[in-house]
Amino acid sequence: HVQLVESGGASLQAGGSLRLSCEVSGRSVNDNCLGWFRQAPGREREAVATIYTGDDITDYADSVKGRFTISQDGFKNTVYLEMDSLLPEDTAIYYCAASRPLWMYGGKEPEFAYWGQGTQVTVS
Repeated sequence: HVQLVESGGASLQAGGSLRLSCEVSGRSVNDNCLGWFRQAPGREREAVATIYTGDDITDYADSVKGRFTISQDGFKNTVYLEMDSLLPEDTAIYYCAASRPLWMYGGKEPEFAYWGQGTQVTVS
């Protein structure tokens, strides 16, 4: 049974930095796609950053490029989101998610099958 547990959410002032962590348990994620998503009140959930764990290829939403960095620790089965120069519009619940092993998607874009419970980030 795959579980994802986020941590690191906080309330802070604009311009500050924060690092979110997401520990994955239940299986190794060394050939998966892991992602961070966020949902602000009254808005749809949006993808923030993704990483392919097999080759460290990353992708970011335009709104966070240059400010956020996604990374992984394969030994700890953990994915991180380093957030710098935070803005009030970054306020949201942040979720991490994981795909199934990439081979299961037959070369197609992976879907996120497993989700964490979310962690609140508030920037004022």
